[in-house]
Amino acid sequence: MRPEPILLTGATGYVGGRLAPRLLEAGYHVRAIARSLGKLACRPWAGHPNLELAQADVTDAESLYRAAQGCWAAFYLVHSMNPSTKDFAKTDRQAAINMAAAAEAAGLERVIYLGGLVPEEQNLSKHLASRAEVARVLQAGAVPVTWLRAAMILGSGSASFEILRYLSERLPVMITPRWVHSRVQPIAINDVLAYLQGSLEHGEVKGQALDIGGPEVLTYAELFQIYAQEAGLKRRVIIPVPVFSPKLSSYWINLITPVPAAMARPLAEGLRHNVVCRDRRITAIMPRQLTTCRQAMARALERVAMEQVPTCWSDAGQITPPEWARCEDAPYAGGTVLQAAYKVTLAASPGDVWPAAAAVGGGRGWYAGDVLWGLRGWLDRLLGGPGHMRGRRGSQHLQAGDALDFWRVLALEPASRLLLLAEMRLPGQAIMDFRLAAAGPGRSELAIIARFLPRGLMGLAYWYGALPLHGLVFGRMLTKMAASLGAQVLEGPEAFEPRASRLCILPGQDQGSEPRRPPLAGSR
Repeated sequence: MRPEPILLTGATGYVGGRLAPRLLEAGYHVRAIARSLGKLACRPWAGHPNLELAQADVTDAESLYRAAQGCWAAFYLVHSMNPSTKDFAKTDRQAAINMAAAAEAAGLERVIYLGGLVPEEQNLSKHLASRAEVARVLQAGAVPVTWLRAAMILGSGSASFEILRYLSERLPVMITPRWVHSRVQPIAINDVLAYLQGSLEHGEVKGQALDIGGPEVLTYAELFQIYAQEAGLKRRVIIPVPVFSPKLSSYWINLITPVPAAMARPLAEGLRHNVVCRDRRITAIMPRQLTTCRQAMARALERVAMEQVPTCWSDAGQITPPEWARCEDAPYAGGTVLQAAYKVTLAASPGDVWPAAAAVGGGRGWYAGDVLWGLRGWLDRLLGGPGHMRGRRGSQHLQAGDALDFWRVLALEPASRLLLLAEMRLPGQAIMDFRLAAAGPGRSELAIIARFLPRGLMGLAYWYGALPLHGLVFGRMLTKMAASLGAQVLEGPEAFEPRASRLCILPGQDQGSEPRRPPLAGSR
């Protein structure tokens, strides 16, 4: 095995987060990059001795060049189609230009790019056209590019699988556009990972564009029925209508599934295309027993049921703390920050209380005001936000960078702190901070601190309109958490004024950009 590392972009994404441990287990040295080192460092595989972590952003050419130094190959697994990117095609184009330049400057031998299976049509959807453009930009560089072209990826947590799952489970009768008869050749995530790793080991794929797909070509209608069978549902009634409306389809996907409108629209536009492999050379170069759609769905459902979903489509994205909440900033930095804080003192240690605090959201709910939380989630969906249907990775597992309903985990310190950043549509920025601290022998203080930076008069109206609910909901949340543990409430709940030291987001691991090795998992 070569001693030089492999550069892995998109390491916190759906595919990259699964490829990293696979490569490490195979003996490769990996340099994983992300905009947030904290998000990378909490991954289960972050303590592997063959892993280096480096802070870099594919839209920042200099940081990408530094991260690529000393590597011999790179995986390019980046896509900007998310709610925080207004023009994903433009962002992806610039990122690809940066990757091609960094690969050449660092002397890489090859770049392996996982892109879309692009049909031979003139009027491509914006999503598929962008995927093809990224490939052209990378191929125009001096470093040979292996372009693996995949259609629908099936696996627990993939956007495609989640759309299929939610539509099938929630709509026993589907009135569908004509795309339901489009033909597609899905591929299981485990086969995608095998082809990606194999592209390092088979020199004949260097500089080649290769289609990768599973053993079956099906229509979306057939996929819905297969899922229903595997999930133990009755056969779905599918009523196609002779029109194609990407806008209408994206609204349905946005309302019925956890996938937000910013992703649903370009995905829905691509459903009109038949995406079927035309080039099957990969099956001769890397022969393997390919997973059928039925097998892939059964495995995905088993993972979901066991709460063992290692990566999810919602994992990707930057977790940047608001500037106004950093420790070095004055309380008034960036504008007037409004806050509401409530606390309770319990007859239990912080370690005993922590499981209740860390279990908020998802199927467990928020302990109090779940109807209000749910209404807020549906309103957010109507406004094009993520809503509350993303849930959480699992009832027992949480890590920095995870989606948590319409929040994102900014930081997590067991038995001490859970910090959430609001990703819902708001006239401002909001964070919610769960804090635990010892309050004497066998006693602890559990606090909820909500902070909000309003944007204009709408922001002020939003905050003060919701302020009466804070005391009602947050106080009940604290007492319900105590009740779930059987812990006696000694004092409170009561409003309080947090000390300045409790309001800041501590500077963490995102201070440098040089590659580094994280501590071993057992020492964290």
